[in-house]
Amino acid sequence: MATKIGIIGAGGMLQYHITGFRQAGAEVVALADVALPAAQAAAKTWGVANAYGSPAEMLEACPDIDAVSIIVPNKFHAPLSIEMLKAGKHVFCEKPPALSAAEVEEMIAVAEKADKKLMFNFNNRARPESVALKGYIDGGTVGTINSAQAKWIRRTGIPGFGGWFTNKELSGGGPLIDLLHMIDLSLYFMGFPEPAVVLGRIYDDFINDKGFKGPWGIPDREGVVNTVEAAAHGFVTFKDGQSLSLQVSWAEMIKREEVSVTFQGTQAGGKIERLFGRDGLDDTAIDSCELYVQENGCSVNRDIVTPECEDMGRINSAANFVDAIEGKAEPLNTPDQALKLMKIIDAIYASAASGKAVEL
Repeated sequence: MATKIGIIGAGGMLQYHITGFRQAGAEVVALADVALPAAQAAAKTWGVANAYGSPAEMLEACPDIDAVSIIVPNKFHAPLSIEMLKAGKHVFCEKPPALSAAEVEEMIAVAEKADKKLMFNFNNRARPESVALKGYIDGGTVGTINSAQAKWIRRTGIPGFGGWFTNKELSGGGPLIDLLHMIDLSLYFMGFPEPAVVLGRIYDDFINDKGFKGPWGIPDREGVVNTVEAAAHGFVTFKDGQSLSLQVSWAEMIKREEVSVTFQGTQAGGKIERLFGRDGLDDTAIDSCELYVQENGCSVNRDIVTPECEDMGRINSAANFVDAIEGKAEPLNTPDQALKLMKIIDAIYASAASGKAVEL
């Protein structure tokens, strides 16, 4: 019998969740959104039988749902995940996992008590390029990764003015928490070592300048001051000697949008990268995946050819959730990994606020 899934939230990520779930053989039986017309419209578009105005209504009407996907503003990730887990449902939640590490710890405790899967949409782990590089890492080609550099940088990428993205109470922060994918991917490649010391700085230049608005996001609201950063930089050391530097921005004086992880290992280095001609326009993107090795006294750069993946792994990530709860595949991410990631995010914000390094 197919796994039955309900989805909370009718936003842009819905298309990838539904496609991935169906790809894995699951049945999407219901959609819920506080804006009922949005849920009804999405249900009609995607051929979902039921639409509701709240998660509670969905659970009451469809008690046989096995799992729930959560696509809502960041503030509601933890409370909705906890509510669904307590109701006995597996949970697949959009990133970030929550607003803080403390919230993730509470989510983990509830998931363990309910004996249900809790997974997050760290979709870049499911990109063909990431899968290929992880294969080389796991196969011993790279050796130990000593250091890595994570970037998701934009020049004109603020997602609207006055919406939930730029309201710290609703989002938890700006690009650092919104575009944390490359930090996560770096940690994934490195084997999620234990963080030791974190130093961070954030910058709010341009955050109220509409000239730095991106081509997506939420419609502007007048008279609202943005309360999040425009850019964040940080450096993380780990207890085993590894290190990670990071640069994340919505609005920063760089050439163009870059999404990348570069790493240096004891036997080889590597890089996964997506470059955009303009911020946020996928049809101009150039993807690359490389390994750097020394062979026969020569420096050799290997281009790794992988299938094109315009959705950056989102569909495969959703499919993995279904396969994981059905016992057909190992989960691409775990709650403990999400907790380590959020501890680093929290520490970067804390370091930026205090001006001092934070020990973990």
